[in-house]
Amino acid sequence: MAAVSLTDPLCKPCSYSPRFKVEVCVSKPLMPIHLSSEQVALEMLCLCSQLDLLIRAQVHQFQEHLKQDTSPEESDCFQKQGAEIIYQMNQCLEHLNEPVLQLEEYLDVIGLSALFPRVEVYMIHGSPIDMLERPPSDAYFPHIGRLNQLLVLSQQLDEDVKHLGSHKYVAHQLSAIYQVLNSLNDILPLSIIRKDIESNFKQLKTSLSTEEGSRLDPQLPAHHASWLSDLTQNVISTVLSLAEELTEDLNPVMEIVSNLS
Repeated sequence: MAAVSLTDPLCKPCSYSPRFKVEVCVSKPLMPIHLSSEQVALEMLCLCSQLDLLIRAQVHQFQEHLKQDTSPEESDCFQKQGAEIIYQMNQCLEHLNEPVLQLEEYLDVIGLSALFPRVEVYMIHGSPIDMLERPPSDAYFPHIGRLNQLLVLSQQLDEDVKHLGSHKYVAHQLSAIYQVLNSLNDILPLSIIRKDIESNFKQLKTSLSTEEGSRLDPQLPAHHASWLSDLTQNVISTVLSLAEELTEDLNPVMEIVSNLS
């Protein structure tokens, strides 16, 4: 061992040279794809949405640091993901015909800067900053998420009432639907349904009560089952109609999409 340690190495590894850097192409398509101007705009909309969500998460982390009296710092993960999204945006611009606009100019031209002001500020200043006023895109995902939750819960309850042998959890399921409706209480068609639940919930819950020690599964009386089926079908048809009253918070994004197509 002593002899080995005293002899010179057969070779010494060279220091790293940037010449040998290999570009990572894992996320790139195997075959070249050309996007139309409409497809580029829609892809930009998706990327702006991703970057906006990333910025909001980083701002929230900053606020948590301030509450703990610690200095807010950007996470390495945020810096890498933010840089990757900006890179993808610039790659998208290369699909456009000459002359190619700068990224900030392009977002201004198609209206995405107004829809995602956090993204515009991030590109200018290079750091995540929150808005004093709520940007028009903020309501889109929470609102469409609540509508989707309302639809899925109603479909599930309708199926359970018709096909399950036990209605033990029906009142709980209806209560969950009511909570979602309550978060959408400014929408007239849904507020009417909410009031209908308020008028009938206590009687429905009472009809499901069983004597202590009973082994029988609770079953809804026929008239309550019929009412509940009508109510869930009403919710389902109302949500699927996407009436004007239901889509007010979706309009800013929908208008941009309709202008791009």
